[in-house]
Amino acid sequence: MPAASSLDRARALLDEHPLVDGHNDLMWELREQAGYDFDRIDVSHPVATTNTDLPRLRAGGVGAQFWSVFVPSTLPGPEAVVATLEQVDGVRRMTRRYAAALAPARTSADVVAAARAGRIACLMGAEGGHSIGESLAVLRMLHALGVRYLTLTHNDNVPWADSATDVPTVGGLTEFGRGVVREMNRIGMIVDLSHVAATTMRAALETTRAPVMFSHSSARAVCDSPRNVPDDVLSALAANGGVCMVTFVPEFVSPVTAEWRVEAAAAAARVGVDAKDWVAFQRFVRTHVLDHPKPDATIDQVVAHLEHVRDVAGVDHVGIGGDYDGTDTFPVGLEDVGGYPRLVAALLDHGWSDSDVAKLARDNILRVMRDVEDAAQAG
Repeated sequence: MPAASSLDRARALLDEHPLVDGHNDLMWELREQAGYDFDRIDVSHPVATTNTDLPRLRAGGVGAQFWSVFVPSTLPGPEAVVATLEQVDGVRRMTRRYAAALAPARTSADVVAAARAGRIACLMGAEGGHSIGESLAVLRMLHALGVRYLTLTHNDNVPWADSATDVPTVGGLTEFGRGVVREMNRIGMIVDLSHVAATTMRAALETTRAPVMFSHSSARAVCDSPRNVPDDVLSALAANGGVCMVTFVPEFVSPVTAEWRVEAAAAAARVGVDAKDWVAFQRFVRTHVLDHPKPDATIDQVVAHLEHVRDVAGVDHVGIGGDYDGTDTFPVGLEDVGGYPRLVAALLDHGWSDSDVAKLARDNILRVMRDVEDAAQAG
C-alpha cells in the first residue's frame, strides 16, 4: 500500500484538482434496486449495496462524474430509447434531490464552476448506439437533454458499428455510422470508443474532426482483452487530441482475470447464457464464482495500464474511468469511489509529478470537452 505521506499528498492534490471520472453505472443500480426511489436508497448516506454514494465521492476527491445512462444492448430499439430517457430522468432527479452537493453540468465551464462552488458536477454519457434507435434526431435530443457523450456500441453490434465483443459485420463503421460521428462533431457530443471493435476505433478516428474519448478502457498491450485499446490506436489518439480513461474492471486490468472471464463466458454458453447479455451474464457470474473464484486485480496493475497509455499516447491523453457499479469486483484497494487517493498515491510513488497527476485527474478530459465544444462552434 502507498506510504502515508504519499496518501496525504494525493488527497491534497485531489482537493486542488478534483477528479473527473469518465464512467459510473450508479444509475442502472438505482433503477434495478429501487426504481430511482431516493427514499429507499438515499445516496447522501453510505450505501452498502453500491460502490457509489456522496460521502465516498467526497472521500475519493471526485469533482465531476460522467453518469452512464446505460441500458442493455439486448433491449429492442424503441425500448432502449425509452429506457435511456428514464435513465436521463434519473440523473436529473438525483441532481435536483441533492442540489447542495451536486450540480448539473453540460460544459467544461460548468465543471469548473461546480468545483468553485464546492459541488460535484453531474455529466451524462449514453453507453451504446442502441440508445439512439438508428435516429440522428434521437441523438440530437439526447444532446439537448444534457448527454455529452455516446459510446458507439455496447457489447453487441449495432447495424452501423461493430462491437469489440460481437462478431464483426460491417468492418468498423457503415456510412450511416460515419454520419453519426460527423453529427456528434457538429452538435458538440464526444465520440466515445470504449466497447467498440478496433476497426470501429480506426474508422471513427479517420472520420472525426474533434477529439474522441475512451470513457472506460485500458491498454491491450498490458491485458489482451478485446475491450482494451491497441497501441496503434493509442498513438492515433495522441494525434487526435483525445483521451483514454483507464478503467478498473479486473477483467480488463489483469491478464489472469481476463482468462477467468473467457472461461466463465464458455461456461455460461454451455447453459445457454450469452456473455454479451450483460444482465444475464452478471446473474450467471454470481453463482459461477462460488466454485470458480474470480482472481483479484491490483492497484499496481492499474498503474501499469496508466503508465502504458502515458508512454504510448502521452501524458496529455490519459484519464480515469473507474466503471464503478458497472461490474461485480474491483482491484484490491479500489473497491469503491473512495479509493482514488490510493491510486494517486501509488502513481506518486512511481514518480508521477503533481502536474502529471493534475492532467490525469482533470485537465486532459476538460481539454477534450473544450475542444469538442469549440469544434461544434466552428461548424
